[in-house]
Amino acid sequence: MLPEEWNVSVVRSRRKSISVSVQRENCVSVKAPYGVPDREIRQVLDEKKGWIFKQMERLARIEEECARSGYLTAEELQRLADRALEVLPARVQWYAGRLGVSYGRITIRNQKTCWGSCSAKGNLNFNCLLMLAPPEVADYVVVHELCHRLEMNHSRRFWELVEGEMPDYRERRRWLKENGPALMERMLGNRS
Repeated sequence: MLPEEWNVSVVRSRRKSISVSVQRENCVSVKAPYGVPDREIRQVLDEKKGWIFKQMERLARIEEECARSGYLTAEELQRLADRALEVLPARVQWYAGRLGVSYGRITIRNQKTCWGSCSAKGNLNFNCLLMLAPPEVADYVVVHELCHRLEMNHSRRFWELVEGEMPDYRERRRWLKENGPALMERMLGNRS
């Protein structure tokens, strides 16, 4: 039985499996294939109840941290973007040389869900919030995106490339996974 206070939204699409995510406290999002009965979705939610509660607790901790740290103003975000424009292109150039890859334009953004991206043309986008992370974590994102110049996917080969350049990438990635949501939340501010 699911708690009544949960606000569950279900989006059906052409997909093969059911996925569950927690968007914020008491808000659960379910993506399901067309044709999957509601009872099956309820069963999956019931099976994942413990995991969902843990995610809700994690989000509550993040919101607490944001309340202590404060939300970033437009001016602070601009300063972070300016700093990123000073720091990240040099890191990209250095790692690109080591990996033997080329790249296109580098853009710094205030992205709400993404730390970096690499287009098919080799243009790189980075989140200005990387300037609030430890330098080795920002370097991990740079290496991650540059490895997409060789493998435009997250295949085993891709992760071997990342590991070849950065053997401890798992630790850096873990830091981002554990602490990144709090950084993102500082940019998002009070959401409705």
